[in-house]
Amino acid sequence: MPTLPMTAAGHAALTDELAERTRIKRPHLAERIQQASADEPNLIENSEYQAALGEQGLNEARIAELESKLARAETIDVSKLSGETIKFGATVTLTDQDTGEERICQIVGEPEADPAKGKISFSSPLARALIGRSKGSVVAVETPGGDKSYKVEQVRWLP
Repeated sequence: MPTLPMTAAGHAALTDELAERTRIKRPHLAERIQQASADEPNLIENSEYQAALGEQGLNEARIAELESKLARAETIDVSKLSGETIKFGATVTLTDQDTGEERICQIVGEPEADPAKGKISFSSPLARALIGRSKGSVVAVETPGGDKSYKVEQVRWLP
């Protein structure tokens, strides 16, 4: 089974979510199911029971997914990385060559990627274009909205 690279912060976030789902949400859902079945014994027509059962199924699926990801996790301590060359974990400041707009993003593992928060997966088109480059480089990226060109302004190693 292939490993999943992720930052220490990403690993901690998945571990916290797993703990919350197993220690808090799982017992709460079991209690809701028990209460709903006590309130209305006809379980087929008991909408609260059916809703809680569905939510329990989704929670258990997410728990299994988190356990699998954490079992395959290869945690990379970004604070121990350095250098001018962009690689996994780098926080990069870019300038859009068309608009002049500045963008800051960190290259992270797929489980922790959140483009709205500036965390891009190492397998994303932008990250693939950036990896191996350094300050001053200009990269071209094919996006759904058309081709984009970015200049690398800064490479930092933030935890």
